Amino acid sequence: MTQKPVVIGVAGGTGSGKTTVAREIYRNFKDKSILMIEQDAYYKDQSHKTMEERVRTNYDHPLAFDNDLLIDHLQKLLTYNKIEKPVYDYANHTRAEEVSVVEPKDVIILEGILILEDERLRNLMDIKLFVDTDADIRIIRRLVRDIEERGRTLDSVINQYTSVVRPMHLQFIEPTKRYADVIIPEGGQNLVAIDLMVTKIRTILEQKEIL
Repeated sequence: MTQKPVVIGVAGGTGSGKTTVAREIYRNFKDKSILMIEQDAYYKDQSHKTMEERVRTNYDHPLAFDNDLLIDHLQKLLTYNKIEKPVYDYANHTRAEEVSVVEPKDVIILEGILILEDERLRNLMDIKLFVDTDADIRIIRRLVRDIEERGRTLDSVINQYTSVVRPMHLQFIEPTKRYADVIIPEGGQNLVAIDLMVTKIRTILEQKEIL
């Protein structure tokens, strides 16, 4: 295999719509050789900690992620080797015992809030996107997601957002915007930007003779 896979990074704050953008790109190439990796799967294992300690973990800080493992897995996929991706158990705030076997593909979409923060990760990407959405929209989306999907209370989500999520966004996530090749305003609602990205990605894949 002479060509290495194309890696597309999709970053942005919590609730920005980055997952929607990543899924839309995936959907446009779903009949091709493509896979998606979520940085959230690479939260560090906390099985050695008490539940109280796990709950107190700052999940919006770069140190919450096991980037060494993520980079190792990306490098394996880039040489067309399969990986055993971790599965994160949000209810117990640690990794689940099971893993997800991921076969290598020609296109890898890497999605997460802090994927542009680590230079080693950035260096593995061919295209770097940052989904930029107003803070009020992001907090509303996070409220809905955490209450409906993760069983959190309204008070706990608001408290976490004001004490942790917002300051971490300003300190670590927002500054990574400067590393992006393309900034997409308003996330998954921006169909024009997504169409442009799909066209660009298609061009790159054709140049690499992947399509």
